Amino acid sequence: MKIYLETTVFNYYFDERREGHADVVRLFDAINAGAHEAYTSEYVEIELKLAPEPKRSDMLALIEQFDIHVFPTDDETRRMAGLYIAGGALTQNSLLDSQHIAVASVQRIDYVVSYNYRHINKAKTKLLTGRINNMEGYGSPVICTAKEVLEDE
Repeated sequence: MKIYLETTVFNYYFDERREGHADVVRLFDAINAGAHEAYTSEYVEIELKLAPEPKRSDMLALIEQFDIHVFPTDDETRRMAGLYIAGGALTQNSLLDSQHIAVASVQRIDYVVSYNYRHINKAKTKLLTGRINNMEGYGSPVICTAKEVLEDE
């Protein structure tokens, strides 16, 4: 299975107070064992670089440690993200969030793992990005938590 790791997943890996922390650690273990192909993007790197040290370096190190492929930005991803905003799936204030879903859609990723319940992992976003993806000839990645991916193994 191909999974896209959104920014919050890297944060949850190191935050034991979070309810999904143990599931995220288990997901990274599954990635390490070869159960999933893990991907992220330059958009995630941009967000991770805003975190304070030493957490910033720790989160960025996960990308190399677990051999996570990083997709670069591209015109098609930017176009799709713009369609999500124009279609009301996300707002201009959540541009980076729309780009996470766009990367996964354009790259034909199976799952977007996210704990961003405010913008990404919510019913309206899932419904509207799915509709837009279908109109544009893309399938829709399943937006879910690490626990949901692990339950589908």
